[in-house]
Amino acid sequence: MKKSAILGIVVIAVAIAVIISTYSNTSTYGSFKDARQTTSELHVVGKLNKQKDLFYDPTKDANYFSFYMKDNKGAECKVIFTGTKPEDFERSEQIVLTGKMIGNEFHASHILMKCPSKYTQDKLETQEYKANKQASL
Repeated sequence: MKKSAILGIVVIAVAIAVIISTYSNTSTYGSFKDARQTTSELHVVGKLNKQKDLFYDPTKDANYFSFYMKDNKGAECKVIFTGTKPEDFERSEQIVLTGKMIGNEFHASHILMKCPSKYTQDKLETQEYKANKQASL
């Protein structure tokens, strides 16, 4: 085989690998109802239910944070995040969770918060928090 043909095959194989890895890392947006019906990760957008308590006790387990959230369709669910509680979490205007449903609880691997800006009322700050993967191993 010619060197150019081998090089072409390698380039095509690398391109296919990149496409497959990109596709496998993407997840779609949905609601808690959609999360109950799928086993893959899903983005759920909603608001913190401030009527119910947040649970975070760093003296017991610094990588366990739970709260209740209502998605954009009004369904409420308990959320468990295996990471530290994000700073100013209670002030968030909107929350985007990435994770999956396990039983009746949504286990989030990422939390993206949209908080009121300190500087202007028109702009929103965005903060992203990722679960501590070391804690779950």
